[in-house]
Amino acid sequence: MVNRVAVVTGASSGFGMQTSIELAKEGFHVLATMRNVQKKDTLIKRVEELGIKERVETYELDVTSEASIIKWKRFMEEKQGRIDVLVNNAGYAGAGFSEEVSVEEYKAQFETNVFGVMAVTQAILPLMRRQMSGKIINVSSISGRVGFPGLSPYIASKHALEGYSESLRLELKPFGVDVVLIEPGSYQTNIWTTGKKVAEKSLEKDSPYYETMKKMEHYLERSSGNYGDPQEVAKLIVKLAKQDKVGLRYPVGKGVKRTIRLKQWLPWRIWENILLKQLK
Repeated sequence: MVNRVAVVTGASSGFGMQTSIELAKEGFHVLATMRNVQKKDTLIKRVEELGIKERVETYELDVTSEASIIKWKRFMEEKQGRIDVLVNNAGYAGAGFSEEVSVEEYKAQFETNVFGVMAVTQAILPLMRRQMSGKIINVSSISGRVGFPGLSPYIASKHALEGYSESLRLELKPFGVDVVLIEPGSYQTNIWTTGKKVAEKSLEKDSPYYETMKKMEHYLERSSGNYGDPQEVAKLIVKLAKQDKVGLRYPVGKGVKRTIRLKQWLPWRIWENILLKQLK
């Protein structure tokens, strides 16, 4: 286990940082990547306190930049030579009502949450294919299975990630490479605010969606006390990274499995009414 190499994107905070720490605790050599490497201080402090700093290496990687990915790929090929686990975690959550979200904002959401995952994955696939082993763990969301009003940029990106991951898993199975989807519910992370302005237009009083957006805000505030600890997700990722046989989807978080089952079982008309009633 000591010699196994794991790459984590978006490792400066949230799931990415927690996962980097947990992987290092289990003996992985972790390449913790982040768009702004100056934000590494909290991660470095934590691993120093745990006495595992030598197992964590930080590297600047912007998943939306072709030049950044090419530079990182060369580094991986020359210095590491192998990758056993890739955790595609980098992302953010764009919100707002569809009429008021520009196509450019949708494109920006997909650049990080979808095309960024694809680009990083393509960069490491030759290594994993030659090894005939590896795990690609894509951090999705309950939003990849269930739609909600006012969150279509994020939800559309996670639905796309789910479809991509299904195809990728089938393509890579013959090469001994597993693809896994982690589907968290609500957790205490900064995914809704990091570097992005959320739902600006829908929060303006002259917006036709203003009242609904405020109700959504109140609903999220009421629910915040039930948000989970990101370490729960990190521990699941590490468990799967170490496991020989893994499935495709792993929902995690309070009420997530029940919500997914209900959507699968209930007629759409009933499901729709249940969701909309929560915003009244």
